[in-house]
Amino acid sequence: MKRSVQLLLALTAALSLAACSTTQPEEEQVDTTAQEDAAAQAEAEALARQRAAEEAERQRIAALLENNVVYFDFDDDSIRSEYVELLEAHAKYIQSSGKSVVLEGHADERGTPEYNLALGERRAKSVAQLMRTYGVSDSSIEVISFGEEAPANPAHNEEAWQENRRVEIKYQ
Repeated sequence: MKRSVQLLLALTAALSLAACSTTQPEEEQVDTTAQEDAAAQAEAEALARQRAAEEAERQRIAALLENNVVYFDFDDDSIRSEYVELLEAHAKYIQSSGKSVVLEGHADERGTPEYNLALGERRAKSVAQLMRTYGVSDSSIEVISFGEEAPANPAHNEEAWQENRRVEIKYQ
């Protein structure tokens, strides 16, 4: 009987200890899993945002590269600020593709043919200089002037003249 009492006491003690124990380690594991899931989801969302931003940048650059004409003001060879980003995109493309480019300078019909030929050349050289500042080598750039001889718009008005004062970027 003494042995049964001892066994009963040991069993009671074991049950008491079991009843008092907590399940905290399991809760901590559940919390850790939830935190890991939240962290993984946040990381996936950040990656998706990054990919979307990269795709948007690729599309922006592609849109810039579709434009291959730089327009100039009357009797001027300075590049307007609106074309700086465009020329930077073309310069980076030239460098990454290994292609060369021909810059064709044009002028409107006002002025002498000789003056317009020189003005077209100055315009093309302005574009070439900006491309060189973005790292394009001289060997990748060819400058040609057509002066007033190849108008984009043959009309004789301000709108046509604006279209004819240009440099065309042509890849080879």
